[in-house]
This record gives sequence, C-alpha cells and structure tokens, in this order.
Amino acid sequence: MKINCAVFDFDGTLFDSMFVWDTAGEDYLRSMGKTPGPSIREDLQTMSLLQAAEHFKTAYGVELTADEIIDGINKTVGDHYLNDILPKPGAERFLGEMKERGIPMCIATATDRCLIEAALKRCKLDGYFDAVFTCGEVGHSKNEPVIFRKAMEHFGADRESTLVFEDALHAARTAKADGFRVIAVYDPSETQQTELRSICGFCLENYENTENFWKYASAL
Repeated sequence: MKINCAVFDFDGTLFDSMFVWDTAGEDYLRSMGKTPGPSIREDLQTMSLLQAAEHFKTAYGVELTADEIIDGINKTVGDHYLNDILPKPGAERFLGEMKERGIPMCIATATDRCLIEAALKRCKLDGYFDAVFTCGEVGHSKNEPVIFRKAMEHFGADRESTLVFEDALHAARTAKADGFRVIAVYDPSETQQTELRSICGFCLENYENTENFWKYASAL
C-alpha cells in the first residue's frame, strides 16, 4: 500500500521536549500568584493550550483573556524551543528515509505554531514538513480527531493511507478510534505503555533502528 501522508506529533514524538511541559502549567500559575492543585499535571495532560487557558480562568480565577494566558504560557516555555530542545536521536535520518520514499509529512501538535516552527528551523528540520497543524488553530484538542482529519485532507489522503505517529495514549486512542493507522513512538513521559502498544499497529522504540518499521510499512 502506498503511504500518502505521515502525520507526526511533535513533543515526545519527534523532539525530546516533554520535560518543558512537565512543570509549565504550575510554573505559570505560580507566576500569577496562584497555587497549583495536586493534580495539575494530570489535568493539563490532554488539554490544548486554549483549554488550559480556560481551565486557569475557571479553576484558578486567572483574570486574563485566554489569548493573554496562552501568551504567558508560551513565554514560560518559549526559550526552550528557541534555544535548546533537540530532535530525538535518529529522527532526522528517519525523516530523510520518509522523504526518499516520497512520503509527504506534516506536524499535528497541541503546541503553538510559533514555537514549533522556531524549533524546526533552528534544527534545520523545517524542510521535511509540508504543513503544521495545531490544536489551537483547528479549535479542538487531540481528544477529538479533527486535527488528524485536517492533516489527511490537506494531502488528499484517506485513513488507510495515512500513518499517525504519536507518543501519548490519549492522542493515539483518538486517531485509532477514528480509523487511522497509528504508530506508537516510545517516550518515557507516557506511563501507560502497555495500553498504547496494544492499540497501535507498530511501536517505534527509537529512530536509530527503523528496519522493522519499514518491513511493517511495506506489508500494509
């Protein structure tokens, strides 16, 4: 089967950047004089930035607009995207393998476009991707399949010929339930590895040994 579209999540899938978000929400709340609740990390894990902003307004009484809160969060994490987060080992080589095979690629992420584009450009990976889709721009988190559908439609592909690469269970579950072929990418930030692997067609442990992935892909 010809692969007509490869949709990559960014944080934890292509880049080793999940550490940036581990404390971003609580750091932002503390900067606003608020005390984060004990479940703040779990609360934010599946939210888009817009949903997180609305949560801060309703749950913590942050008296700013959603856009102002998003700007504040982006400033909290922005330096990492501009200066130090890096692709996962072997990621660039894997993207090169995709490109050599003529497979179009895009990003689908909950992180804002400005941060994604800055990191891709700094690491000279921007040329591999034809488009970047963000949850903020499509208006839905990855608890809904809208962003994956937008990516697929951009390339004129269908679910059978689209591969979705995800490290997070909630996003992989959404794509799988909507009929997409999902590739799990290992990242230690996802603690429910057994369930993630059980719903995905293949698991990439890393990008440094991709031979088995290409055997899997060629058999589709």
